Amino acid sequence: MKDLDGFIIALDFDGTVVTHRYPSIGDPVPGAIEKLQKFQERGASIVLNTMRSGATLVQAVSYLQLNGIELYGVNEHPTQHSWTKSPKVFAHIYIDDSAYGCPTTKEGYVDWSRVNL
Repeated sequence: MKDLDGFIIALDFDGTVVTHRYPSIGDPVPGAIEKLQKFQERGASIVLNTMRSGATLVQAVSYLQLNGIELYGVNEHPTQHSWTKSPKVFAHIYIDDSAYGCPTTKEGYVDWSRVNL
């Protein structure tokens, strides 16, 4: 059994996985893809939780998929509507450059070297 089985991570995109260049895709934030791959290898499920929509959302999903990140959900937890009507994405942890307490670099991006589960 993997130690993160059943663990849901809600993941922001801009400033978290890539640098801020909206509506374009920014440069990779160092360590993001590698750390997310490790979390998935340990059994975690990832829900993309972003303000992107339409074509810019499709670009973000494609970016993650092309980098080996399998998404459990996109802007929603796929099973939560069976037990709640809330639009807030259910997760055990939220990784977002704007989240209070999330470790960030001096540039303001998530510092993935300090994100540990």
